[in-house]
Amino acid sequence: MATPRPCSIADALAVIGEKYSLLVLREVFWGVRRFNDIARNVGAPRDVLTARLNHLVAAGVLEKTPYSRRPLRYEYRPTEAGRELRGVLLTLMAWGDRHLSDRPPVVFEHSCGADLEPAVVCRCCGGEIAPESLTARFEVEGWGAAGAG
Repeated sequence: MATPRPCSIADALAVIGEKYSLLVLREVFWGVRRFNDIARNVGAPRDVLTARLNHLVAAGVLEKTPYSRRPLRYEYRPTEAGRELRGVLLTLMAWGDRHLSDRPPVVFEHSCGADLEPAVVCRCCGGEIAPESLTARFEVEGWGAAGAG
């Protein structure tokens, strides 16, 4: 079996790439933090939801904090690493709005009053990223655009 390409996308998908993981993050970003509320809004079977939440906590994306001592109950909050995924979800949502929906189910309004349209920009110059403006530099020895070799 061939060795797959070393890739941060593949590594990220190992953490958040399952359908319910992304939907859990959506709910947490919208302020839904308790298991029963997340379960209702996501529609995942409870055992699957428990596994996804435990995985996201173990990966350092969410933290589990008690909100009730008797009975012991927890809520889920994003860690710093988890909060960094907000832009990914907003960009994914914008893609779905453009390509899969006649009318966006949710629209975010920025504090300036305009509807949000997420964009990927260069952290140095602030310019919006166009495919022709990018050049890949492969950092893993032996790997290039065509693969290993």
